[in-house]
Amino acid sequence: MSDFEQFIPAHIRALSAYSPGKPARQAARESGLSDILKLASNENPFGPSPRALEAISRAAAETNFYPDNESSELRQALAERHHLPQEQILVTGGSTQLIDIICRTLLAAGSNAVTSERSFIVYPMMARAAGGQIIQAPMQGDAYDLEAIAAAVTPQTRIVFLSNPNNPTGTMFDAPAADRFLDRLPNHVLVVLDEAYSDYATAFASQRGIEYSHSLDYVRQGRNVIVLRTFSKAHGLAGLRVGYGLGPAPLLAHFSHMRTAFSVSGIAEAAALAALDDEQHIRQAVESNLRESKRLEEELRSLGARVVPTSGNFIYFDCGEDAAALAKRIQGEGIILRPLGPWGAPTALRVTVGTPVQNRRFMAALKHAMERAAAR
Repeated sequence: MSDFEQFIPAHIRALSAYSPGKPARQAARESGLSDILKLASNENPFGPSPRALEAISRAAAETNFYPDNESSELRQALAERHHLPQEQILVTGGSTQLIDIICRTLLAAGSNAVTSERSFIVYPMMARAAGGQIIQAPMQGDAYDLEAIAAAVTPQTRIVFLSNPNNPTGTMFDAPAADRFLDRLPNHVLVVLDEAYSDYATAFASQRGIEYSHSLDYVRQGRNVIVLRTFSKAHGLAGLRVGYGLGPAPLLAHFSHMRTAFSVSGIAEAAALAALDDEQHIRQAVESNLRESKRLEEELRSLGARVVPTSGNFIYFDCGEDAAALAKRIQGEGIILRPLGPWGAPTALRVTVGTPVQNRRFMAALKHAMERAAAR
């Protein structure tokens, strides 16, 4: 048998695997509990829209057919929603697939991508998988330092990744800050504005009296910007993998050639179309998130945690102890959280903002886990 290790490039051998939030079934096996609440992956606690579920049921009867490779109906609906031509929209199997495509298209040995430390963990993984280097600028507190990111750009930089709000810290930069940042960048750099949590961020910005984003204006102006959106968060379709990018048509055409054929199923497209139109369902999720995130932040602070105010549907908090150990104790109470050691924050955790009932259950579990540790 051949030793295939010798044929695998060094930059591929050096990659580490993506570690997602622990599945509920795995946690159930590990803890011996049947009632597991997963609050580790920033999912919509209200689930999909009833309209989406109906669309899934109808589309299931046609799963013997290949899906529309271009997701034409969804692209048309998104074009109308965002007032853009269809050529400036590309639908992919989740926004993470598009991140992978962008890296494989633009990066190679000798080039680099720039982002921030403690940002979406997929950016460095995909950049390295494409053979490029990753430069991670330091944060300012728990937020992006846009000045440091701009200063980190080199003649070899091809991509800048900006997650707004940032995952996992939940921090947001406003539209004027993004305007100033883009004005500083050279023309050889593509800025990827990852707005996975835009529905939540828009509501938080309105509440705080600030302007969230000019991202679609950048696209209409023909700037070197790709905007990423997803149906995995406020729309509640994380398990169906539907995301999309908005940007320059010629560049999206190249990205389309790099996409796996039939990467978005017919069921996923049907569900996304239905979810897009159910504004009441999205509004319910967003409004509940506004109320519950405030309450959770206050309760976490009352326990002595350092809490970063969120602009997403999750909360980053520093518990001042080994977060992985605390997460394991909380799992014993039936709750899955996300310890953030892989992001370089060994004492921090991220918790999804759930329903009121779920949040009360989480806080009770957290208090019990902390009391157990204090009693030792």
